[in-house]
Amino acid sequence: MDELIRHPLAHARTARGLSQPELARELRRVALLRGLRSGAVKQRISMWENNRATPDHDSQVLLADVFGIDVQVVISLGWPHWLPGHDSAIPLGPHSTVPALREALMSSLDRRTFFAYSTAALVALAHQWAGTEPQALSGALDGKQVDPELVDVLEATGQELTTLVTEQRQHTPALLDAHLQTVTNLIDGHNYTEPVEQRLHTLAARLAQTVGWHRFDQGKHAAAARFWRGALHSAHHSGDRDLGAGILSDLAYQATWLGEPKTAAEILERAAARTRHPTARSLLHLRLARAQSALGDHRACHRNLALAESELHTGAGEPAPAWCSWMSPADLLVDSGQCLLDLGDPRQAHRLIGEGTALLPAARAKTRGVFLTSEARSYLATGEADQAAAAAKESLLLARQIGAPRCVELVRGLLPEFDRHSGAEGVGELLELARAN
Repeated sequence: MDELIRHPLAHARTARGLSQPELARELRRVALLRGLRSGAVKQRISMWENNRATPDHDSQVLLADVFGIDVQVVISLGWPHWLPGHDSAIPLGPHSTVPALREALMSSLDRRTFFAYSTAALVALAHQWAGTEPQALSGALDGKQVDPELVDVLEATGQELTTLVTEQRQHTPALLDAHLQTVTNLIDGHNYTEPVEQRLHTLAARLAQTVGWHRFDQGKHAAAARFWRGALHSAHHSGDRDLGAGILSDLAYQATWLGEPKTAAEILERAAARTRHPTARSLLHLRLARAQSALGDHRACHRNLALAESELHTGAGEPAPAWCSWMSPADLLVDSGQCLLDLGDPRQAHRLIGEGTALLPAARAKTRGVFLTSEARSYLATGEADQAAAAAKESLLLARQIGAPRCVELVRGLLPEFDRHSGAEGVGELLELARAN
């Protein structure tokens, strides 16, 4: 995106190769097809793109026709957030939560392809979060207020939905989306006391964070990023700094996964500086170490691994926030092993990954699938293809049983290496199994 293009309408227009006069002609054309008249001219387009005027409802409907956007998206997201290819961050602020959450929720209904957020947009969002304090909550406005007992029910249901094991959670995405939609509608109503407002925003953040992980595990990365950004707006509004840092670390984890470790490191360095709970800091330093190992930065990686271990021990005596309560020595060991694999120490990496996998509780089946692929990778690095095939096969079968597409993707990513060891015991069976639909 050209640095000079500031407004998403300009971005959408130029992405389709339209000048301002050409867009005006398109608006007049679609108006005629609807039996309407449009007074759109170049000067009016310019005013919209320079924030000197906002198109009325009819003009937005015509714009939606030109860009191929469902009118329901226009109504739900509002101007200019419904525009296609809009990857600039909705600024954090007292009224930003609902547009950000609705943008995420509409991603499952919108027929257009959502663009992934740019590196610059992600880093800018992390920078804004680190340097912006949340404003005071607004309290109740006119109308019938949301009953705290209703929030009790919503929180209890949300807790059940967000803590289901993966095998059960694969059947609940529609329930989670609907639950988040309900909470978003209540926030949008502005009819609550200040304590209820804070609870609703915290609940929305936790739900959107979980939904984001569902989308991420399904390989729907643009949608995952939108849910995590909606979650960040909610967490920021509630004043929960640790939860906000955790959501930023999810965006960073995704960036590392997508081959952008430099972006991940920039996000995590900002987030870690504002994180309070030791367990939360441990997780962020561990994810930062993973990004730095992918960058080949030995010194910074080892420094952050040491910090992650120290903070995890410090936090052992106090309850961790719900979003990182799963963080354990097993996670520290396996991720440390993955860092060492990246840095060229496969023997030590294999030892750590094996120890961590053995410590993992049985209930964390999806994590076990991820760990097993790490174990397979370490076996391949030490030339033990038969052991690698056994670990990869176990991961693949587990992933298909519990509905974890991301684990399947991890195993398939190892297949080119297994192809070079096709004569080893178990490799042929693994290759056949992995390539079957």
